[in-house]
Amino acid sequence: MSVQDQIREQVTSNPVVLYMKGTPQFPQCGFSATVAQILKLCGLQNYASVNVLADEQIRQGIKEYANWPTIPQLYINGEFVGGCDILREMYENGELQEMLKSVK
Repeated sequence: MSVQDQIREQVTSNPVVLYMKGTPQFPQCGFSATVAQILKLCGLQNYASVNVLADEQIRQGIKEYANWPTIPQLYINGEFVGGCDILREMYENGELQEMLKSVK
């Protein structure tokens, strides 16, 4: 299975997937920590997270998959939603909470 196939499988088989540096419990960068905290504030307890620091191929592959150069990246229902700044803005205006209602 190619890296792109592996990512596609992860994104489509889980309602919410966060590609991040570290884990939600132990984030390894401030942006990843912010997104994990935003999801927690939204009441999302169970979601798939992928530590890109553990696999260089996934770390590069996810940037190509979404054509998005930075990590973290959040996917909801198979669709790329955004990175830290976009998610912060969506949280502040309530849009992210609305999107997550369909997956809680």
